[in-house]
Amino acid sequence: MRFISLLIGAVSFLSVCAHAQTIPAVTLPFETHAAYFSREVTSPTILDPQVFVHDKNARAERHWQGIEHVAGVRNAQVDDASATDLYTARGTPLGMTAGQWFTAGGIVILKPRADGREDVTVQLHGLKPGGKFSLFENHFDQQPTGFTPVDGKGSGNSFVADSNGFASVSMITPVRMNHANAVLVVYHSDNETHGSERGAIGETAHHQLIARVPDLQTN
Repeated sequence: MRFISLLIGAVSFLSVCAHAQTIPAVTLPFETHAAYFSREVTSPTILDPQVFVHDKNARAERHWQGIEHVAGVRNAQVDDASATDLYTARGTPLGMTAGQWFTAGGIVILKPRADGREDVTVQLHGLKPGGKFSLFENHFDQQPTGFTPVDGKGSGNSFVADSNGFASVSMITPVRMNHANAVLVVYHSDNETHGSERGAIGETAHHQLIARVPDLQTN
């Protein structure tokens, strides 16, 4: 009887392994969070809800994503001059221009594991040199949208861009992602990571890039 149980267990394990091997790795391009957000809210102009530019006529208000910004700044737009300096919602300089922010990009590679987890490899370019970033997972099936560290813990999901603005990082997510999820690159303008949290959105944390998982990844 014990032999039969062991045999069944072995067959089940091999079946899981075979299933994982039949699911190919998927490579997804990142797009700017500004482009993704603007499409979702059907904005005629691509704007970023979490980074700002100077505008002496702008009033203080609580606007996109409930972010409250000071007077004298407005949301950055993709058609702003590339040399335009960027600021936080509090008016603190981000130390980069609109051109630098909107031209970042990269890819994410998702490779399923036999145990139900998933290898996540991210290759990025155009980031702020020496900037601190974290990878988070969007949960669009939650209301409001939930966010968790890609590594599941918040202890190994952060990284620093090199002197040329490149970054390559790999980690393992505890559960394979599907279309209800996306991989999110968060920039920390306070140069601090916040563990399982992203930070104060628009003030110290800014969504820069996003890649939503397509339907073919659905379990």
